Amino acid sequence: MKIATSEQMRDIDKRAIEGLGIPGLTLMENAGKGVLSVIEDIAGDVRGKSFAVICGKGNNGGDGFVVSRLLREKGGHVTVFLLARAEEVSGDASVNLERFVSMGGELKELTEFNISDQLAPALSRMHLIVDAIYGTGFKGKTSGLAAQAIELINSSARRVLSVDVPSGLDCDTARADGDCVRSHATATLALLKKGLVFFPGRKLAGEIFLVDIGIPDDCVEKEGIQLEMIDNLLTKEWFPTREPDVHKGNCGKIAVVGGSIGLTGAIALCSLAAVRTGAGLVTAAVPESLNDILEVKMTEPMTKPVPETNERTLSIRAKDEIIRLVESCDVLALGPGLSRNSESAALAREVVPSVTKPTVLDADGLNAFVGHTDLMAKCGKRLIITPHVVEMSRLSGEEPDTVAQDRIGAAQRFATKFGIVVLLKGAPTVVAQPQGTTYVNPTGNAGLASGGSGDVLTGIIAGLLGQGLSTVYAASLGAYLHGLSADVAKEKLGEEGMIASDLVERIPEAILRLRAGWLAGFSRVS
Repeated sequence: MKIATSEQMRDIDKRAIEGLGIPGLTLMENAGKGVLSVIEDIAGDVRGKSFAVICGKGNNGGDGFVVSRLLREKGGHVTVFLLARAEEVSGDASVNLERFVSMGGELKELTEFNISDQLAPALSRMHLIVDAIYGTGFKGKTSGLAAQAIELINSSARRVLSVDVPSGLDCDTARADGDCVRSHATATLALLKKGLVFFPGRKLAGEIFLVDIGIPDDCVEKEGIQLEMIDNLLTKEWFPTREPDVHKGNCGKIAVVGGSIGLTGAIALCSLAAVRTGAGLVTAAVPESLNDILEVKMTEPMTKPVPETNERTLSIRAKDEIIRLVESCDVLALGPGLSRNSESAALAREVVPSVTKPTVLDADGLNAFVGHTDLMAKCGKRLIITPHVVEMSRLSGEEPDTVAQDRIGAAQRFATKFGIVVLLKGAPTVVAQPQGTTYVNPTGNAGLASGGSGDVLTGIIAGLLGQGLSTVYAASLGAYLHGLSADVAKEKLGEEGMIASDLVERIPEAILRLRAGWLAGFSRVS
């Protein structure tokens, strides 16, 4: 499911209208029909119900005029509130305004003098408010009539559906510098928009419906969009299948390296998550004095005690044993519970560039490479790193706010510079590669804000790598499956009480839902 910027959407629309000769009025009519379908989905039969459609004078308002006409044709009571004079509306929008008025539709032109008296009392009587003020081209800060209308919409306590994007939202940055409609649902047209995928735009948009307006796939493909939402079509394509005569040696042998005093839970969670994801054999290499603890904590994963420091962390003397273990396996996962001991960090810097197997680097494994990121370039695309914003900041040298405000850019810059795969954790998680598509994950919830959930993610990715997925697909599908496990857990446990081991237990159910075509976060409307 591709994610477009406002400029890309303009180019795609232009290609369809000017290149293929599809009339703009046809696209606008299709948009109105799609939005009507969404209204019927969330409001039921529209007959006899009252609707306020608040329109600007541009094409977003034009979509609103089509919706208004179609609602009226279906027996709805519709009032259009126009934030301009009718003669200021032009182009395709003016044609659809005239069609609505000519059928006897009720139009009220709002001004700064009558907006409070006209709009506020009317909104309180409506079953649903349709926001068609601004579309994807909006930039800056709302002001004047639009700002007043948005304030009244938000204070109305009525359900609100936005057409394409909530008015006042910058659909490229996901931010609103001024007043912005707080929608219960958004019917976005043709493609997802960046501002609907990232926060705070994601929260402002409410439930998101993707509306097909009849733009040919070829028009979209020619745009070369390199940002894509992971959806059920991709996940079903990526997820590995098992032959009936498979054995454990065919399902991936995983070496998990980490653990230290006080942090045995991290490597246990990672190892168990790899097993639950389908890995055939998992071996955890841990400081020798902690081996007995891990033997008690885990049943299915094996353990390998290796030399340790006086602080009961992994020693540099364990290097050769660990490398031999990794080379006998298919995948390395390094970092969970590693600690920030300087000798353990040095071990990580020795091992990761030396092995030849796909590697997932997380937690203190990442901290070991702060100031030594040049070593990552030696690994190439076989390396996946899984930082959160602060860890990404430490590795890249960019300020945390810079990373947080442009997480796609931060992940892409680092992936390109060092030739590796970057999974930047957050809401939502982003997976970037040196060249090609960057993936955005729609699954997950606030219950993931709990210690150990990142270790589970590392284990899931390692388990998928062991079953033959590429690093990019394993990271992307791993993020999706991790978040889906949290969504499954939320149904029974809520968010606040969710812990990392709950995720591990629900990985199998998440896989079953994935195979059944679970649709996460977004609905499609034809």
